[in-house]
Amino acid sequence: MRFSFGETVPQYDIKVFNEREVRAAAGIMFLFAGVSFAYAFLLNNFFPIKVTVIAFLIDFSIRLFIDPRYSPTMILGRYVVRNQTVEYVGAPQKRFAWGIGFVLALVMFFSVIIQNTSGPLNFLSCVLCLTFLFLESSFGICLGCIVYGWFNKEDLKLCPGNVCEPHLRQPIQKISWGQSAMVLGFVAILFLSAARLPLSSDTVMNAGLIGGLVSTDGECAAPEWAVAMGHEQQWVEHNCQ
Repeated sequence: MRFSFGETVPQYDIKVFNEREVRAAAGIMFLFAGVSFAYAFLLNNFFPIKVTVIAFLIDFSIRLFIDPRYSPTMILGRYVVRNQTVEYVGAPQKRFAWGIGFVLALVMFFSVIIQNTSGPLNFLSCVLCLTFLFLESSFGICLGCIVYGWFNKEDLKLCPGNVCEPHLRQPIQKISWGQSAMVLGFVAILFLSAARLPLSSDTVMNAGLIGGLVSTDGECAAPEWAVAMGHEQQWVEHNCQ
């Protein structure tokens, strides 16, 4: 095994990655991070997020210090998009972006695994991680790459969607006033509809997220879905005050 950060392609003078593979890997990580965050935030169950933090730290360590080709999520991403056309992006900015991911995973590992604590720092780290992964996987927006470009504009090449290259938008990319008005109207209708919808007692009982449920004897009780999952005690501790 030899260390190589990025692939060598003859027509490019820098190391590159397949952007489709990178986005697929980010989507896989986002899925597990999102589920783990939901368990911790809603059910006060931190076991899934501890496992996820360990997985993230190992994965980013392999990417940065061994070879991204051996990263488990990159391998899975490569398999998922194996039939799609390759889109080459520069490796240097990805190294910087993954370095941010490594730091976040390291902070979470120290806080959640070593110290076994929870608090604002954990919450902020999770939100940042989810934001980075969501934008990368859904829209191809690499926030870490953007930050890298602030300090290395001359070295920034082969950005996803060629956003670092000066270009004019094609007609199919432009948004008309009519389209903008449609979006605003859509948001306005949703806002007005939400304001008029009654929040019945049944809705509150099923939601189970607004300060706890009140049973017939006046005590806060977990909803049926939490009991069925075996998380009644965790739910009561998190939601009943």
